[in-house]
Amino acid sequence: MADTPLPKQQKSRGRPFKPGESGNPKGRTPGTRCKATLAAQALLDGEAEALTRKAVQLALKGDLTALRLCLERIIPPRKDTPVKVKLPAMETAADLTEAMSAILAAVGAGTITPSEAAALAGLIDTHRKALETADLAERVAKLEELKGV
Repeated sequence: MADTPLPKQQKSRGRPFKPGESGNPKGRTPGTRCKATLAAQALLDGEAEALTRKAVQLALKGDLTALRLCLERIIPPRKDTPVKVKLPAMETAADLTEAMSAILAAVGAGTITPSEAAALAGLIDTHRKALETADLAERVAKLEELKGV
């Protein structure tokens, strides 16, 4: 028998599907959980009260990790705090300057922190962009009306 080489199978390299297509066009149905999550829930089912009680006991005995876990669940860390700064109505670019002056005055007085002021300045900048966009849209509409477009 002659040794004849077997034809090599071509492996698909890269992405096997065309862009916009997948092996499962419908995708995963909303609300489906992965098997690991379902297994963990099955193991812990009915044990939440006992586990919580044990965590509290360990925290009371001085286990710092258990204490941190308990405190994080009782009082979660704050993400943002309300900032109280009186700002003028902002309808024109001149009003934005007054608003920034009010923010700087609040930082100077110690009413708000510099990072809170930076967040407020970002909001004012976003509002400025919205005002500019509205103004440009109005100008374009007037020009188109004059040209009869």
